[in-house]
Amino acid sequence: MSVPQRIFALIDVNDCYVSCERVFNPKLENRPVVVLSNNDGCVVSRSSEAKQLGIKMAVPYFQIEEIIRQHQVVVFSSNYALYAEMSRRFMNILGSFVAPCEQEIYSIDECFLELTAYQQSYDLSEYARQILATVKNWLGLPCCIGIGYSKTQAKLANNLAKTHASFNGVCNMVDGDPSIIEDLLLHIPVAEVWGVGRKIRQRLEKMDICSVMDLVQADPKMIGKYFSVVMENTVKELQGIACLEIGDVISDRQQVLSSRSFGQPIDDKNSLSGALTEFTLRAVERLRKQKLLCKAVGVSIRTNRFNKEQYYRPFTMVYLADYSDDRLMIMKAVQQGLDRIYLAGHRYKKAEVILLDIIPQHSHAVDLFHDTEQMLARQNLSAAFDEINKRFGRDMMKFGRLVTPQGQTWRMTQNHKSPSYLTKWDDLLRVG
Repeated sequence: MSVPQRIFALIDVNDCYVSCERVFNPKLENRPVVVLSNNDGCVVSRSSEAKQLGIKMAVPYFQIEEIIRQHQVVVFSSNYALYAEMSRRFMNILGSFVAPCEQEIYSIDECFLELTAYQQSYDLSEYARQILATVKNWLGLPCCIGIGYSKTQAKLANNLAKTHASFNGVCNMVDGDPSIIEDLLLHIPVAEVWGVGRKIRQRLEKMDICSVMDLVQADPKMIGKYFSVVMENTVKELQGIACLEIGDVISDRQQVLSSRSFGQPIDDKNSLSGALTEFTLRAVERLRKQKLLCKAVGVSIRTNRFNKEQYYRPFTMVYLADYSDDRLMIMKAVQQGLDRIYLAGHRYKKAEVILLDIIPQHSHAVDLFHDTEQMLARQNLSAAFDEINKRFGRDMMKFGRLVTPQGQTWRMTQNHKSPSYLTKWDDLLRVG
């Protein structure tokens, strides 16, 4: 009995942030809508109507204010709590269609599923349409699905499903007409392939590999010789040979970064300390969630980069005594870093915390002479901190620097933020 060929699907939400806003405000349907980044800086999500007006991704808000006024474009600040909760529900729905080992959450709005076990029992295109209908009916989010013999093929098929209305949201490269697929791939730039960045694209084009179809027809060994094993596997994946498993991680995590521009420039050290405290907590949250430890902490503050004459961007590293995920220990290191680099007289626009020299928790051996009793007490404290915030809500338990009056001066600008419909009682929708 032959082993069935592997089949993968990639599902993603169309214009995710905009779609989340439309779920709670149906009047936004068929209207141009954009969502802005931190501090209302740049466009990070656009409706199809906004795209038709020529609004580009990542364009600064101030550059499109005239278009917004002229065409009555609806503008939102990023509502991260709302999008994260919608994403959680989206992933839970997808998880109901496959086994846990057959699902990989790739980003806030993208998810891989392995459908190999379902090809004998279902028409996979129909199964995909059932997934789309369920997400739309239960959550209100419009999605597209790409199906292929590999994760790279599935991602490419998803791109086709999003950009060609004739697919009605589902592009199945497994059962689709090969001649139609090949014709479409001839007109897609090679840069659209997952993992092909600007430098690789330039080198490929010098080899007359300009379209996705050109790369599909290339010799994997030759590509591997001139580039890397990763690129060799990319070509194999495009040819339908699965090289990436569900849950595969391309490279180990090298750092955890938490940074943000301030809503308004700040010049006092106490406010900087408060900002860095929050950034540290967010970084440590991710560190602990991924069961990692760090040994070094990088701290950076900077002034407005457009002011060339007074641009100040110092960076320092502080090393911990041992690998750790202890909030208090890491925050102490961050404050030491701030003491080193803070210079009075400057107006600071941005700060960042970087956790470096990262290893998995399970690979760490505790020093023989370490104070085990103190270590266990700190671990219990951290666990209690996590449990309180998990049970009663994020930031229910805070550190002192975040509740001082100075702690509010650096908060993010969100002049167009929608209500937190799913995460605050006072913002729940009311009927009647």
